[in-house]
Amino acid sequence: SALQVQGEAIVRNNLLLGLEKSDATLHEALHRSSFEQDIAAMPTGLATLVGTRGVRLSGGQLQRAAAARMLVRQPELLVFDDLSSALDVETEQQLWKALLHVSTPLDSHSSTSSLHYSPTFLAVSHRPSVLKQADQIIVLEAGQIIFSGLPHEFLAR
Repeated sequence: SALQVQGEAIVRNNLLLGLEKSDATLHEALHRSSFEQDIAAMPTGLATLVGTRGVRLSGGQLQRAAAARMLVRQPELLVFDDLSSALDVETEQQLWKALLHVSTPLDSHSSTSSLHYSPTFLAVSHRPSVLKQADQIIVLEAGQIIFSGLPHEFLAR
C-alpha cells in the first residue's frame, strides 16, 4: 500500500517526517490544527498523495499542516509566523481556539491525552484577532523594541 512506501509524498508521511507516533496522537494534532476536516475530505485521507503528482494543498491547508507537524512533536516552544494569514475568519478563530487550549486534553475526563502539555507560544502576527489573545505583545522596529505590554494597552494605542 501507499502507506508502506517510505519516501511516498502522502499526507501521513509529510506530517510525521519519519517519527513513529500513534494514530491517536496524529489525530489529536490534526484536530488541534483544525486540519482534520480537510483530511477527511481527501480521496484516501492520510494516505492521499500530495504535491506535484497528487492533491495540491491551499495556502491555508499548508499552514495548518505545518501546525499539525509541530504539534505531533510536542515541543516546549511553538513558533508561528503569521500562521493564520491565509485562512478565512471562521477557520482562523477555530484554529487559535484549538491551539490555545492545547494544554487541556481533548477528552476532559481523560488525563491520557498525548498532547496534554503546556507549550509556550511565540506568534508573529499583524491580525488584531490574534493579538487580543496574547499574554504579552512585543513590537519590534528596526531590531529595537518599541512596545512591550498587554494586548489592551497595545490595542488602545
